[in-house]
Amino acid sequence: MPLYKLTEFDPNYQETFGGEDVKAMDLYTEGEQKVGTVADVLVDPEGRFRYLVIDTSLETVGKRILLPIGLARIDYNAGRIYVDGISQAQVGQLPEYNDRMTVDYDYEEQVRGVYRPLISAPGYTSTQASATYDRDTYTYQQEPSLYDLNEQNHQTFKLYEERLIANKNRVKTGEVAIGKHVETETARVSVPIEKERVVIERVTPTDSGTTVAPSEINFQEGEVARIEVYEETPNIHKEAFVREEVRVKKVVEQETVEAEETVRREELDIDTQGRPVMNELDQSGNDQI
Repeated sequence: MPLYKLTEFDPNYQETFGGEDVKAMDLYTEGEQKVGTVADVLVDPEGRFRYLVIDTSLETVGKRILLPIGLARIDYNAGRIYVDGISQAQVGQLPEYNDRMTVDYDYEEQVRGVYRPLISAPGYTSTQASATYDRDTYTYQQEPSLYDLNEQNHQTFKLYEERLIANKNRVKTGEVAIGKHVETETARVSVPIEKERVVIERVTPTDSGTTVAPSEINFQEGEVARIEVYEETPNIHKEAFVREEVRVKKVVEQETVEAEETVRREELDIDTQGRPVMNELDQSGNDQI
């Protein structure tokens, strides 16, 4: 049966698992000894997890090995994977895995041959551990201890709660346009002007009737006197002046808008029978009970 890397089978696998990612989790023994880190996952054609690819970090051994998924206990809350019974000696006996190789039945048998003698799952007998399997008829269901996740150790309940999320949207409520137009009116102005005029006045001489000596008589013809006459004329024109300035600006006013809504939260109900031993851990892994 061909096996596929997780990203090859489902490039969006994190969305499939609700954002959870088993890759890059650290692998620990039950005694809290770090064995390595999950580098990849191998799945069958139906997408079932079959092997974790472990990049070991033991002091004397450093290679990639395959761990059957049934031997792992995944703790998403702690971001760790636990495995029972694996040891440094066991890692040394496992065949090395690399990304370029094809995982076929013969290679899997080498891997299974190391893990089978160490399996102590309920119902798994020594006869099963030493049984001979046929390459043409072998299925993963024949060894559930190696390939089936123990749902008793992998049940996860998520408690949900609703929260009010406040966001702001900027919407246009109107606009103000400032423009100019020209109005006309008739303006009147008064300008005093001066005009000169000539006044000719004929009067009777005071010495009327007095005889004039012939030598004093001087008859003349033509122009006798010249007087220039002036007058003022109005000179009216238009000039433009700044009457006033208009300044346009925006100011921001703040106000608080309050809203209320009924939100829901799930709480855990625990129903026990008898006197089971139970510990409740908080998010940091500390005991609450």
